[in-house]
Amino acid sequence: MAVKTISAKELHQRMEQGPVFLLDVRNPEQYSEWKIEGKTVQSLNIPYFDFLDDEKEVYQDLPKDTEVVVICNKGRSALMVAEQLQEKGYQVSTLEGGMTEWSQFYHSVTVVTSDEMKIIQVNRLAKGCLSYLVISEGKAAVVDPNRHIDEYIKLAEEENVEIVHVLDTHCHADHISGGAQLAEKVGATYYISKSEMQGSDIPFEPLEEHDQINFGDVSLKVLAIPTPGHTPGSVSFLVNDKYLLSGDTIFVGGLGRPDLGGKAKEWAQSLYDTVFTKIASLSDDIIVLPTHFADISEINPSGYVGATLGEIRRSNEIMRTEDRAQFTEQVVAGASGATPPNYEQIIEINRGNIDVTEDQATQLEIGPNRCAIHHSS
Repeated sequence: MAVKTISAKELHQRMEQGPVFLLDVRNPEQYSEWKIEGKTVQSLNIPYFDFLDDEKEVYQDLPKDTEVVVICNKGRSALMVAEQLQEKGYQVSTLEGGMTEWSQFYHSVTVVTSDEMKIIQVNRLAKGCLSYLVISEGKAAVVDPNRHIDEYIKLAEEENVEIVHVLDTHCHADHISGGAQLAEKVGATYYISKSEMQGSDIPFEPLEEHDQINFGDVSLKVLAIPTPGHTPGSVSFLVNDKYLLSGDTIFVGGLGRPDLGGKAKEWAQSLYDTVFTKIASLSDDIIVLPTHFADISEINPSGYVGATLGEIRRSNEIMRTEDRAQFTEQVVAGASGATPPNYEQIIEINRGNIDVTEDQATQLEIGPNRCAIHHSS
């Protein structure tokens, strides 16, 4: 009997419904760097090569009373291991396309629905990337779209709305933006800070020239707040004075790393001014909706990544470090870890200076995002 395969969507549905046992047969380095995680997930790493000798010890931690979902990079090694397990009486399936397919799976959660607007968070779980559809009176703005633009077009069709604005909070370093491409395809305006796109031939509307962007019969106020630090032109959007789409500036558990431009101390100074000048004036009850998360614990009980600004201030030490020198020292130290994979090339792609194929784009994006410095306490 052929081994059953499940899609990334089916795997996520199982994770939402209850316990899932995953057997990851990639090498230990790949597994420790990047794996499928979830509150209902039990994950075990046994490299593919360990199964070649077919020793009894390799099976001792595998359950026979529950289905084992076998995972590898693209699905081939997982299938070989799954066939071996099935012959021995295990209940098995494989993740179709492996981690490559998982890296391209998106899951949408409604943050808020009211008479004036609806905000949907689009979670690219494997990358920890978050983007948003903000809806009002049949019109929509998409904020920080990833490169799989059909996800947003399909979502807009399901909501029966027209995408009229596409916005990037900054020039992303960990994933390829779909902003310009999405805007072109649906006939929308593409917005990004001009300081982020120096030398770019991509058509865009500079955010510096707009205090707010309104759409729909009910005015949906989206204020562009310059919040430099992660990058010099980083911008956040304050939606109806209630929701801060914070890009990579403020996360639930940290702040955006300022070192990707090679000017960690200089950009950390800008980040200090953002936190203690721009953001300091915002009230504690504003809900922060970032563009990334680093850990599944940041997904709240409502199913989306977000927290009030007051909660973030209370739990995040760096947000309370008002001494400029100490803040700068902590931020620079916190940003000393591994950088996002291929970030220099991804930035050039996002500025339109490099073209890549779909397969090349997939490989460039493989792995976790590393845009945050974490200071939760």
